[in-house]
Amino acid sequence: MTVFEHKGKLLIVDCGVLFPEENQPGIDVILPDFTAIRSRLKDVVAVVLTHGHEDHIGGVPYLLKERPTIPIVGSRLTLALVTAKLEEHKITPKTVQVKEGDEVQFGPFGTEYFAVNHSIPDGLAVALRTSAGTVLCTGDFKMDQFPLDRRITDLGGFARLADEGVDLFLTDSTNADVPGFTTSEEDLAPAIDQVFRTAPRRIVVSSFASHVHRIQQVIDAAERHGRKIAFVGRSMVRNMGIAAELGFLRIPKGMLVDMKAIEKMPDENTVLICTGSQGEPMAALSRMANREHIIEIGEGDTILLASSLIPGNENAIYRIINAFTRWGAQVVHKGNAKVHVSGHASAGELTYCYNIVKPSAVLPYHGEWRHLTANAALARKTGVADDQVFVIENGVSVDLVDGRSSISGRIPAPYIFVDGQTMGLATETAMNDRKVLAEEGTITILAIVDSTTNALLEPLEFFARGFVEEKGWEENANKAITEALAGAGPRSKTSADELEALMTRTIGRWLSRRHRRNPVVTTIVVDE
Repeated sequence: MTVFEHKGKLLIVDCGVLFPEENQPGIDVILPDFTAIRSRLKDVVAVVLTHGHEDHIGGVPYLLKERPTIPIVGSRLTLALVTAKLEEHKITPKTVQVKEGDEVQFGPFGTEYFAVNHSIPDGLAVALRTSAGTVLCTGDFKMDQFPLDRRITDLGGFARLADEGVDLFLTDSTNADVPGFTTSEEDLAPAIDQVFRTAPRRIVVSSFASHVHRIQQVIDAAERHGRKIAFVGRSMVRNMGIAAELGFLRIPKGMLVDMKAIEKMPDENTVLICTGSQGEPMAALSRMANREHIIEIGEGDTILLASSLIPGNENAIYRIINAFTRWGAQVVHKGNAKVHVSGHASAGELTYCYNIVKPSAVLPYHGEWRHLTANAALARKTGVADDQVFVIENGVSVDLVDGRSSISGRIPAPYIFVDGQTMGLATETAMNDRKVLAEEGTITILAIVDSTTNALLEPLEFFARGFVEEKGWEENANKAITEALAGAGPRSKTSADELEALMTRTIGRWLSRRHRRNPVVTTIVVDE
């Protein structure tokens, strides 16, 4: 989520979500922090969406819950995907559909849109023209010269904008540390066809629910080899239905069937296209791997993972691969076959782009720190002044004045966790507690104490979950706490809360010293 401010008005480019990693247990998605603009939502003239991936549109429902009338700007497919998402939140958005070549004014911001290709159709770059200067945001893009939809990135448009002068260039960094040029989508066709030609039984394809180009390649291969297809997973069914309705996905008549029909067909005539390519525990692919799905994968089945491996998801994905292999299936993935290419420009394409755009200043975005730094190095090599290349963290503000950029400040920009029905209530502290619970377990101590002397009236009771030690550890723990209580003095000087804190602290130190464990300890004191 990038916010631009000019003449008291705000324009937002993209509003997505981040997906949780293993060190964020229980979190559904992570949102950008709206706090800095919450009191100024009336000043937001538009939210411009570059394309329809979750990491660029997933936060829109949460923003519109705070002001539903903000105009949402995007291409036809992008708006269809975000509108369907908003329907689930019972929000009817105010939308403005644009296409490449369009120029639309929103408050003090003049916007122009350029075609870019990516791993989802109908992507757009956006240029912002203001009296302070011109900014070009690529969104996620690559420069595939042979895209499946024949819609290439508009380098001519970028060159025309360069003739006017680009004062600040925000460019996709995701593949900046990968040399050369990203492989074309059409180069995957032989590998996918090989899977279909050699698979003896059922084929299960897992991909992102928005990767229309990859799904089209699978459908084309299925058609050539006489197989019927079925979509599995709510988001896959929804998104492919939208893409087909708008003409971005071609499904031959009679080829798409529902799950009930496909279960009755011979396995060698079927293809299932499902979600879960990142090992998400509740997605269809994970449930198949765990034998919790109506489709039971077995000997002779082929699993095709037609997507990238997102950093942080490796363990979950390899667990799925191992599970399917155990059931006798063959698993085809990026590591052993050419079944996926990136949707992002590699270093060669980015360098080419810098030489066309000739920006005065560069702000690499969309990527981890190593990607941003690699992108910045490319910008410097093409001649951008060192003090006009900005590798910044979330929350840092950059000012553009008279065509020159500079870092001007910082606002707090923490992660906002969506945890079930709550938003923003889960904290980093809660994440740490959950990690401790997962790794160390928990112990609850029940103490019945004399209200006048602090003496234990009965032996302590310990309730341990996830904490495993040798039998009899409770007796030694009881002894440590009894000694601590003996030194606490008369009850007149010690409250129940203080006794609970004393016992918790004592058992925590004892467990750390004797057992090298640090479970979450809770103490309950009952006065008698």
